[in-house]
Amino acid sequence: MFNKVILKGIKIRRTLIALALLGGSLAVHADREDSLQSYNYFFLEAMRQQDMGNLTAAFDLLRHARDLNPAAPEVYYQLAAFYVDMKKDALAREYFEKAASLDPENSAYQEKLGKLYVSQKDYPNAIKAFERLYEANKTRSDVLQLLYQLYGSQNDYKMMIKCLERLETVEGTSEQISLSKMQIYEQMGEKRKEYDELKALVDGHPLDLNYRVMFGNWLLQNGKKKEALQKYRDVLKEDPDNSLAKVSMMDYYNNIGDKASVKTILRELLQSPKAAQTLKLELLRQVIASSQKDNNPDSTEVLRLFSEALAVPQENADIYMLKAAYMSFLKLPKPDITRVYEQAIEIEPDNSSARIALIQNIWDTHDYDKVIAICRPAIEYNPDEMIFYYFQGMAQFQKHDNNAALETFRKGVGQIKPDSDPSIVSDFYGIMGDILHEKGLNKEAFQAYDSCLQWKPDNVAALNNYAYYLSEANENLTKAEQMSYKTIKAEPNNSTFLDTYAWILFQQKRYEEAKIYIEQAIRNDSTLSNVVNEHAGDIYAQTGDMAKAIEFWQKAIDGGNDSATLRKKLKLKKYVVE
Repeated sequence: MFNKVILKGIKIRRTLIALALLGGSLAVHADREDSLQSYNYFFLEAMRQQDMGNLTAAFDLLRHARDLNPAAPEVYYQLAAFYVDMKKDALAREYFEKAASLDPENSAYQEKLGKLYVSQKDYPNAIKAFERLYEANKTRSDVLQLLYQLYGSQNDYKMMIKCLERLETVEGTSEQISLSKMQIYEQMGEKRKEYDELKALVDGHPLDLNYRVMFGNWLLQNGKKKEALQKYRDVLKEDPDNSLAKVSMMDYYNNIGDKASVKTILRELLQSPKAAQTLKLELLRQVIASSQKDNNPDSTEVLRLFSEALAVPQENADIYMLKAAYMSFLKLPKPDITRVYEQAIEIEPDNSSARIALIQNIWDTHDYDKVIAICRPAIEYNPDEMIFYYFQGMAQFQKHDNNAALETFRKGVGQIKPDSDPSIVSDFYGIMGDILHEKGLNKEAFQAYDSCLQWKPDNVAALNNYAYYLSEANENLTKAEQMSYKTIKAEPNNSTFLDTYAWILFQQKRYEEAKIYIEQAIRNDSTLSNVVNEHAGDIYAQTGDMAKAIEFWQKAIDGGNDSATLRKKLKLKKYVVE
């Protein structure tokens, strides 16, 4: 009976203990569920705050989420990105590594970690990360290309070859992969493997003659001249116009010192309608470069080759442009160069570079009608090219056809864009200001000058003209003086600028200062204009030197200034306001 009671007591205690343990387990489980629920809330709220741009709040929420669930890889991944932005490289690395270790199957984590290693120049660990990434998905050629570069940084040629072989499994054989393998074998000194790789490429593409030429080039580079020559001849037998084989034949003959054969093939290529124009251009550039290395360069021979190349129909103006550039380098007569540019335009009428070069070449001849004739079709072909409005307007301005010039410049202004050349835009407005002032439209002229100086504040011609016209109108003299002062600081010996500054000071009744600058203008110009002579006379009159005033007034009259006001000054022997 006693033993039964004891046994019963033991059973009761065991039951109580089991119930207590179960209760504790349930409590722990409940706490765990609460913690995960809280983690999810804080993590998702962090993402929401991040999307809203509240980065500080997002960062704090992520750290709290990490404390709630230290085994969550995504929270470490997100925090790592913050540490990258905060330039805390060590913490960023630690957290990316933690995220990748907690979820090694996550390719995004592995890739981000690998890129971080690369940015930190830790290439061995970067290789490990990207190898793991490749193992997870063996179809990713981008990962293999990264691994190829990483192994290259370590000069691990065997693994570079292995990467290329794996890449062939994904993408199939290609010229680029074969050439890359050949280069590596060359660095490894594995000539046989290099040869076998190239031969496999040729055998795999029996109809591609270019690979056979490539094979010949490899043989030539490795001293197998006869075998190389045979490869080239075999190709040319099948395709007599094969330009690549002919260029390689030129290399062969250069290699053995047969210059005559080199020239023969060169002429064949330049005269061949089937040879690409890009090849002809490259050959001509090589000829020019080679010619310049000689002590006595034979420009006549180079020009003869240009003529031969241009004797066949041209697909564009490129060879003409190269010829004109070479002729300019030789400083040949401008009319001869002009003719080449004209031929270029005949072949390619919308070639703006050829038209611009032609205009620049003939500008000094003052044949402004021809400039206008070149610009008009250019504007039709290239209506958004401001330079043609500029040249046409300038030519019309030089011809004193101000109405036409003003119309052209106004059209050109309509093509102005934020990235337009400031110098050209400034000149547009500056000349418009000159024309508008000449027409008596001062308000519009001053607006044009203001626009001019917005684009180029140091346009000294516009600064001078604007300042002088303000002084003539006797308005805004402070602004005029400031602008004019900039011009004499930029060009202290320019007599025109010095005269303008002196005259503005005169208008401000600063006569003694005006005298200093008008005398500098006189010293810097032995052929003073009538305007400067009259200004000098006025300034000397107002500073009490009437003898000099009369002298300069008389010079102005002798020079052709026959204004009534000037004659009145001489007659009365005093300054008279107009």
